[in-house]
Amino acid sequence: MFQNYLDNRARYLGIGNYTDSGFAAMERALPLAAQDIRMALATPGLKVVYGTDAVAGAHGHNAEDLICRVEKAGEAPMHAIVAATSLNAEALGVADRIGAIAPGLEADIIAVDGDPLRDITALRRVSFVMKSGKVLRNDM
Repeated sequence: MFQNYLDNRARYLGIGNYTDSGFAAMERALPLAAQDIRMALATPGLKVVYGTDAVAGAHGHNAEDLICRVEKAGEAPMHAIVAATSLNAEALGVADRIGAIAPGLEADIIAVDGDPLRDITALRRVSFVMKSGKVLRNDM
């Protein structure tokens, strides 16, 4: 989230609390956020899910948070993907409808160009989207 604000600094600087000192505080907080994720991942039995406020132009760029968690906090790529899919569905109490590819569940599927388990940045290259069984994008 902080990186998102920093990337959109020009759009927000001077509005409310979006000041030079506020942006400097966000820059200082970046390593702390990665440290928090590392600590959470190291806590036995803790289910670390994925979430974002999707602020400051983040809509459509949520994968950046997952990429950051893998690259900066050392989260395993598969764990990050599971956190954003089936683990989130379980935490929200909707695992009976979404979060996995299985008979009877809504068909919410994406395909990416590349193997995100080897290169998490493949999540930036979405080439196919299916929502509730309806194809919304197919660049394949």
